[in-house]
Amino acid sequence: MAVLSLEHVTYIYGEGTPFEIRALDDVTLTVREGSVTGIIGHTGSGKSTLVQLFNGLEKPMSGRVLLDGKDIWADPKKMRDIRFRVGLVMQYPEYQLFEETIRADIAFGPRNMGLDETEIAYRVDEAASFVGLDRELLDKSPFDLSGGQKRRAAIAGIMAMRPEVLVLDEPAAGLDPRGRDTILEGIRTYGKRTGATVIIVSHSMEDMAAYCDDIIVMEHAKVALSGTRDEVFANAERLTAVGLDVPQITHLMLLLKERGLAVPDGIYTVEAATAALRRLFS
Repeated sequence: MAVLSLEHVTYIYGEGTPFEIRALDDVTLTVREGSVTGIIGHTGSGKSTLVQLFNGLEKPMSGRVLLDGKDIWADPKKMRDIRFRVGLVMQYPEYQLFEETIRADIAFGPRNMGLDETEIAYRVDEAASFVGLDRELLDKSPFDLSGGQKRRAAIAGIMAMRPEVLVLDEPAAGLDPRGRDTILEGIRTYGKRTGATVIIVSHSMEDMAAYCDDIIVMEHAKVALSGTRDEVFANAERLTAVGLDVPQITHLMLLLKERGLAVPDGIYTVEAATAALRRLFS
């Protein structure tokens, strides 16, 4: 599967005008092949600009975006192929559903890839299963579905194209806890079963802890921190300086440790904390 990276990328909105905004400033990063990588940072840190550069919706003003070591802009005529390989799910993708049925909407991308109907039908069912969408819903109109079901259907439409890199901008925004868990678990399952590289933009440290292998922290158009989840969360002081924090469960476990309980370091999820406490008191 593909490795995605940026080399010294700068992107400026409104360059040369009084409204100039430097969204990315000499950014270099690599997304590890086959990983689930989280990108986090406050509004204006450069997260959304990054995701639009990853599949060529925007072109860097300087620097290069590389897919398997090749500049995606080396031949602009091949950008359509790049966008099949790097699938992008924008924020609130449910507003982009347009077909008469959910089945037809999920099938739209694979059909435009020129696949035969048997393969398209298989991919629709597969993608629906990834996001936990019941098959009985596939022949319904998008207007008959709940907001969370529409979100899952929209994400399934990108998964059905089986991109080597799946990029999602705030895929769980606005959903209740059960809905966000369903979607994020489905995204992680897609990565595991297909071997795809997955990139999730989120504002939630809890999501980063629960679903990501690696984390990139953005601050003021630059990469402030990057590494494995454990490496990034070990830099609690730096995260605090950026205005972020380790997950709440980590604070709780540190408090228990300060009060004399022999709990291990590096606990970032409720599941890990539960397992550690059970071992301690069993």
